[in-house]
Amino acid sequence: MKTEIVFIDENNIDQDIIDRAGDIIKRGGLVAFPTETVYGLGGDALNRESSRKIYAAKGRPSDNPLIVHIADMEALDRIVSDIPASALKLADYFWPGPLTMIFFKSDAVPYDTTGGLDTVAVRMPVDSVARAFIRASGGYVAAPSANISGRPSPTSARFVEEDMDGRIDMIIKGDDSRIGLESTIVDITSEKPMILRPGYITKEMLEEVVGEVTIDPTILDAACTERPKAPGMRYRHYAPKGDLTVVKGPEDEVVEYINLACASMESSGKKVGVIATGENVSNYSCANIKCVGSRTDEEEIAHRLYSILREFDDEDMEVIYSEAFDEGGLGGAIMNRLLKAAGHQVIDLRQEEEE
Repeated sequence: MKTEIVFIDENNIDQDIIDRAGDIIKRGGLVAFPTETVYGLGGDALNRESSRKIYAAKGRPSDNPLIVHIADMEALDRIVSDIPASALKLADYFWPGPLTMIFFKSDAVPYDTTGGLDTVAVRMPVDSVARAFIRASGGYVAAPSANISGRPSPTSARFVEEDMDGRIDMIIKGDDSRIGLESTIVDITSEKPMILRPGYITKEMLEEVVGEVTIDPTILDAACTERPKAPGMRYRHYAPKGDLTVVKGPEDEVVEYINLACASMESSGKKVGVIATGENVSNYSCANIKCVGSRTDEEEIAHRLYSILREFDDEDMEVIYSEAFDEGGLGGAIMNRLLKAAGHQVIDLRQEEEE
């Protein structure tokens, strides 16, 4: 398949390009497009064959649900069977934006889109190109991240090209994703809203709107084998090609451990990389160090993380060590992605001291 690659300026949207992309979706094809979180791989959410094509293009397990993207609140009525009061409150505050909500689905949504579940995940992105594209496509675009399943999600069109060129009909090249992490996913079908995937919108932000919000206990459980209710819950995700290990503990001890580990690996002929914070980057002696940002700026860390993992792939890094991050607020989402990328391979220096 030849993939058409087109550029679009979000400040001066070319409607002809948008209409062509929308026609591809209506005909059952696939189009990658920018959003504020990461680039999405779009197909017609109400067409089971389109959803099957998405799974095939990504190499994604078919029981891993897709998120349905809409551009207008009115579109929700067709695809869900009930809209709880909590969902209306959350939509009023956070839509359009990086929040996905899980509803009970209507008969209009095929099980191929929902991974066989009776629920459907729905998001309304704020990105102007994404919203124009969704409207031109008929209003319902199923879109996981536009990458080969398991690899770091693409925050730039060049990463989409690496994974999807020749697999899909079109790639819309827009600006780099502003946030850089996938949306927060909240299940509003339970008694209390429950976070199934942490993201830019934090537990604290949600609770300011709807009161108590719980967190699914399987989010950080490496051994979980339950059927996933939402994207990213069970399978290894976001992973670089190299062997990634996350190191937790006091910062000076983490730096010392990583330096010793790098020296050992490099002496054995391995190409080794380090994901470091700005506060510690000058303290590492490894040959390949990338600064993910300051610990005081979690938004910068979130924005940079996937790009760094992709850069290490481009550099054929065989072994990667990363500092850990605080798990409150946005840090919880960063650590969720980092642990998934590492396959939950963690060195906890605090536990080693206790033992």
